[in-house]
Amino acid sequence: MTDARTQVSAVRRREVIDALRRGTVPRAGLDLFAVGLDRFAGALDEEIAAVGAGGAAFRAIRGEYGSGKTFFARWLGERAKRAGLAVAEIQISETETPLHRLETVYRRLTERLTTASHPAGALRPVVDLWFYTLEEEVLDAGQVGDDDAEGLARAVDTLMEQRLADVARTTPAFAAALRGYRRASETGDTATAEALIAWLGGQRSVAASARRAAGVRGDLDHFGALGFLQGLLTVLRDCGHPGLLVVLDEIETLQRVRGDVREKGLNALRQLLDEIDGGRFPGLFLAITGTPQFFDGRQGVQRLAPLAQRLATDFTTDARFDSPRAVQLRLTGFDLPKLEELGRNVRDLYAAGGSERIPDRVDDAYIRDLAAAVTGGLGGKVGVAPRVFLRKLVADVLDRAEEFPDFDPRRDYALTVSASELNETERNAAGDVPLDLP
Repeated sequence: MTDARTQVSAVRRREVIDALRRGTVPRAGLDLFAVGLDRFAGALDEEIAAVGAGGAAFRAIRGEYGSGKTFFARWLGERAKRAGLAVAEIQISETETPLHRLETVYRRLTERLTTASHPAGALRPVVDLWFYTLEEEVLDAGQVGDDDAEGLARAVDTLMEQRLADVARTTPAFAAALRGYRRASETGDTATAEALIAWLGGQRSVAASARRAAGVRGDLDHFGALGFLQGLLTVLRDCGHPGLLVVLDEIETLQRVRGDVREKGLNALRQLLDEIDGGRFPGLFLAITGTPQFFDGRQGVQRLAPLAQRLATDFTTDARFDSPRAVQLRLTGFDLPKLEELGRNVRDLYAAGGSERIPDRVDDAYIRDLAAAVTGGLGGKVGVAPRVFLRKLVADVLDRAEEFPDFDPRRDYALTVSASELNETERNAAGDVPLDLP
């Protein structure tokens, strides 16, 4: 058992195990049981460091359904947070988050903004910390006394304008809303302050009285979203978060929308990449996830030649020789040895909670048999097996082995999986094959 798994806190261990028991990807702690991602770590850590130093980056994560794209994205997010970056993971959806509506993408970004100290809803804490940082900077300069509230307010306003000068030239409403939020907070006008934070986050239907108080109008639109993103990066950088990782997950949903909507979505992605290359977003790390069909098929990236050229990556060689510095990173999914290693890692993490029976009752040989049985029941498709395998391992085997001293999984447990437990991809793989562990 590795030191990382034996030394992890009880809270972190419980969060990971609970998520696996539910059949979901944990929000954190992925490094405790990740398999096969070490080859990407060095290059991505270098990219994260470059972003933190004022650069910008883009990566496309490519893999079939079940290959671990969401897991990879969250693993990358954990590494980014350890380097001080903020992180936002956004599910692209035709109805809720269409890619061609960048104002909607920005709104989802602020709703899902997280940092190492704020696992959810980080926008307002980040803005508050930014104003506190500006005040400390003014006081440290010695130009204003601690007891001069009016002088401090004026000096902070001046410093804020300087920091947001580039943003204000193209998106003056962002700076105006920040000023209004600060005034409302200082005067105890909580309703106005909350409304303006919502407006800064791209929310609709913000009270007109709050917008008038800040001197802003209307709702955020597609073009203003890029300016707001630029402003958010400035705020993050000034309050100790040198960058922002944005993950656009399941971008392959673009293939299922109307042709005109698909073209707009692809063009929005191209526009984002152009702005990143042009230096507009220092501190931004943009990552997208998609299937090979999205990157190579006629209903995806290939429909827009400039975008296809940007994302072009040679995958004709053996996957062992894929460069971790390429614009597209290929996830090859699981084979049985990797699935067994994953099971052993989770078993060891579970046992680190203090159960001495676990390693003996659920030994390596049993994990190997369970992995083979689950995979066989899913048509031999190892790539779609990890979720079901881990859920069964935790909920049906490890929990019982811990709770019941006389439980022997080989004798007392028969592997069964109902259709209701499977997602669409898993059901297609399983067909009508019953799952039985010999």
